[in-house]
Amino acid sequence: MASVHREALINAPAAQVWAALQDVGALHTRLVPGFVTSCRLEGEARLVSFANGMQAKELIVDIDATLMRVSWSAVGGRLTHHNASAQVIATGEASCKVLWIADLLPHELAPAIAGMIEQGLAAMKRFQETQNANGPQPTVPPST
Repeated sequence: MASVHREALINAPAAQVWAALQDVGALHTRLVPGFVTSCRLEGEARLVSFANGMQAKELIVDIDATLMRVSWSAVGGRLTHHNASAQVIATGEASCKVLWIADLLPHELAPAIAGMIEQGLAAMKRFQETQNANGPQPTVPPST
């Protein structure tokens, strides 16, 4: 099984980034706008559309406020196995690290998934740091 581990340092308080991460149906407005173009909840899953045209159905496995960690599993598509998590770790009063881990099969898809994770973390860093610098901003209403 391929395992992808990536992390990003973000100059924003952990509480701010966690508030956006735990809002699992608002990736496109609160966490990674531009990387995710739409996201809607459907039961215990979210349907996610990415800027590159890819779409995914992700079952939400757990939202752990104590660990500031969300875990999910993509189902369907070319992946025969997928589980991932993103965790916010405070590194200071106004900074944090986000650790994103994905385990997947087939192995051949690992480079593509790693690239998407890197793009997602870059979008998260940009948006969350802008939010932190500008103060709380109204979120864009979700497009349906």
